[in-house]
Amino acid sequence: MSHRTFWEEEIETLPRPKLEQLQLSLLQEHLAFAYQHSPYYRQTFNEAGVKPSDFKHLEDLSRFPFTNKKIERDRQLAAPDLGDMVAVPEEEIVFVSASSGSTGVPTLSPFTKKDFDDFQNVESRLFWAAGMRPKDRYLHALNFSLFVGGPDVIGAQNLGALCIWAGTVPSDRLLYIMKEFKPTITWTTPSYAWHLGESALKQSIDPKRDLYIRKIIVAGEPGGSIPATRSAIEELWGAELFDFYGLSDIFGACAGMCSAKNGLHLAEDNILIEVLDPDTQEPVADGEHGEMVLTTLKKQARPMIRFRTGDIVTRFRDICSCGRTHARFTVQGRIDDMLIVSGVNIFPSDIEYVVRGLPGLTGEYRITVYSEHRLLRFDVDVETIEGYEAHGERLAQQVIEQIKQRSGVQPRRVNVLPNGTLPRATHKAKRIVDLRNTEELAKGAGI
Repeated sequence: MSHRTFWEEEIETLPRPKLEQLQLSLLQEHLAFAYQHSPYYRQTFNEAGVKPSDFKHLEDLSRFPFTNKKIERDRQLAAPDLGDMVAVPEEEIVFVSASSGSTGVPTLSPFTKKDFDDFQNVESRLFWAAGMRPKDRYLHALNFSLFVGGPDVIGAQNLGALCIWAGTVPSDRLLYIMKEFKPTITWTTPSYAWHLGESALKQSIDPKRDLYIRKIIVAGEPGGSIPATRSAIEELWGAELFDFYGLSDIFGACAGMCSAKNGLHLAEDNILIEVLDPDTQEPVADGEHGEMVLTTLKKQARPMIRFRTGDIVTRFRDICSCGRTHARFTVQGRIDDMLIVSGVNIFPSDIEYVVRGLPGLTGEYRITVYSEHRLLRFDVDVETIEGYEAHGERLAQQVIEQIKQRSGVQPRRVNVLPNGTLPRATHKAKRIVDLRNTEELAKGAGI
């Protein structure tokens, strides 16, 4: 078993025409199920003038209305506690995860037993593609408190790995567990993987020599797919890094890197992907940037039809060198984080690509956004490693030049700071400080 390449070879290598035929069949049933059993979908389909019987080709999905996080939250508030997007009675729901919204009310994501089993089978598939095998010891360091990624450890157990359910514990405790129980694989965010490695070095623990981690799974930030970030973390730990993608609205990780590391394979037998122009909602070509829109194909507790993720991605549907046929994508960033500077779209990942790749910098950065003469401007703060403090001016100029070369625009200023000045993240890093609203409030107050 350990020597096989795929967790489910037949479905993972299904020729694309057969995979799309499977998606068509599954989605025809899924749309009918949602229409029959969910008050929300029945109402919105009727208002849009469409019925499940209108869906005869995959392209017909464009006739159906979008959903998004706001709709999801509003429908839950309109019909507490689970909302009227739900398509099964509560007696069939065995698990809920939650994500906090701007209202402070957790947005629940319900699962039937079959939904949950399908979810964990996908986790096993992604773990296997990243190289996890029954001989491995897996340290699950994700939050168990309502977080959809908490149960992902079950996918590793179903695969046969020895699993250590650590959860979110202080760095010192996590390093102790790594030394004592010798896990070979762990999962965290890119920012925390870097922070934990730095913390280890400060305690005279060399992650490469003194620990046993040989694979690190990361998710929650684009950094895992940025070559310079991935290489820096791999060098720090002496381990391979694999990027995963998930969202609480559907289920935990639903896409992940294989050994080729040329994008994240989506579980296309569970989820259908569209990549659309955010403004026109028209499809973009493979290789072009667009917003990722996901549709569940099997999830019964709460179908998600044309869910706008807010993530800007690039999709590829050619056969991967690993042999898998399911589509791959790379994440550029969130629409919410996208800056439009002099008509050019720029993401924090563009800044990270430069900062992580320059010798003399720690790789930490912060972007400050503000208005100047009615134009959007941004500054970048970076840090030098020890021994490079005298080269601040040269490093700042290199950052400016390389950001301009990569994106077509440049920061107004680059501030080079001493090592340790910028905060380290223990979960998702906050990279942007947006002063625009503060400036508007100050003007309104006459300050």
